[in-house]
Amino acid sequence: MARLLRTYNKVMLIEGVFAAVTTPFYPDERVYFRKIEANVARYSRGLLAGLVVLGSTGEAVALDDEETREVLRTTADASSPEKVLIAGVGRESLKATLALAEAAAECRYDAVLVRMPTYYLPAVTPEVALNYFRAVADRSPLPVMLYNIPKFVPYDLPVNVVAELAQHPNIIGIKDSTGDLVRLQALIAATRNAPTRTVTVTAVFEAVTERMQRSQSASAPEPATFIAVNELAGGTAVAAAPPKPAIKTRTKEVGFQVLTGAAGTMVETFEAGGTGAILGFAACAPQACCEVYAAWKDHDSKLAAEKQARIAGAGKRIVGDLGISGAKHACDFNGYYGGRPRLPLLPLTGEQKKEIEVLLADIRN
Repeated sequence: MARLLRTYNKVMLIEGVFAAVTTPFYPDERVYFRKIEANVARYSRGLLAGLVVLGSTGEAVALDDEETREVLRTTADASSPEKVLIAGVGRESLKATLALAEAAAECRYDAVLVRMPTYYLPAVTPEVALNYFRAVADRSPLPVMLYNIPKFVPYDLPVNVVAELAQHPNIIGIKDSTGDLVRLQALIAATRNAPTRTVTVTAVFEAVTERMQRSQSASAPEPATFIAVNELAGGTAVAAAPPKPAIKTRTKEVGFQVLTGAAGTMVETFEAGGTGAILGFAACAPQACCEVYAAWKDHDSKLAAEKQARIAGAGKRIVGDLGISGAKHACDFNGYYGGRPRLPLLPLTGEQKKEIEVLLADIRN
C-alpha cells in the first residue's frame, strides 16, 4: 500500500452540479472545435461546479483516440480555471483507458470517469470488476470516479463492489445514472465507512483545481529589485495591472463522493448524503439545474423540491428518452451549440424537436 500512497495527492472535491457536455460536429461529422470553445466559455460564466467531458452525452464511444485527445485539450484550454474538469476515459482495455487518463492529466484535468468494459460481458464477474477498477486506480495519474450507467454499459456495479472499491486511496467517488433512489441511498450508506481524504478548498468551501493554482502562480508578481534614484529621473510612467489576490484556501475532510446522473433525483440524493449531480440535462439547462442545488444548500427544501419538479419531466423526456439527439437539440434551442449526432444516431424528427421546444419554453438559459 505504501507504493500506492506516494502518488495519490490530488484528491478533488466533487460537489455541486456538473454538466455532462455534448461534442459538436460539422455536418460532415468532423469535430467542431470552435463550437466546443464557445460552449465551454459560456458554461464557465455560470454557476456549474464543473464539466464532464466525453461521457455518454459527449458521444465518447464515437470518437477515435486522436479526436478524444484534441477534445480534452480544447475544453481545458477554453474552461475557466475555477471549474472542475472530469474526463471520460473509459475504453475496452486497461491499457487504452490508462493512455487516455495520462492524456487528461497532461491537459490538467482534475479527475477521470471510468466505466466497466463490457464487450465480453459474460466474463464480467464482481471479481473481474474489482480487479479492473483497482488496476486503473493503481496507475491512473488522476483520481478515479466510477461510472455506473447500465442503460448503455450493460453491467450494474454491485453495491458491495462499490463499497470495496471505495477503500482504494485513488478512487474518490461514483456517478450513478440508474435514477434508482433506493440504489443511490444504498450506495451512500455502504460507503460511509470509506477513508476520508483531506482536500484543499477555497474560503467558501469550493473546489481548488490545479489550473487555479497554476494560474495563481503565473500571475504572481516578480520579485522586487533595487533601482537607483538616478535611474528614476526622466523615466516614463507605465500603468501596470495589480497582481491577482492570492487564493485563500483551507482544507476539508471528504469521504467517498456519490453523485446522481438523473435530474429528477437530485434533492433526494443530497438529503441522503450525496455530494452532487452530473447531468446531461445541465448541458442545455445549467442554470435551472444549479438552482435546485442552490436552494438545497440554502436549507430551503420546499423550494429545492419545486425547482426539481420543474425540470424532472423535461430532463427525463429530453435526455432519458430522446437521448443524445434530444440533448443536442435542447442545447441548440437554449443557445448552446448541439448540432447533429454522429451516425449511426439519427437527428430528431420535426415533431420531436417541437416537443422539446415546448418542454423548454419555461426553462431557458
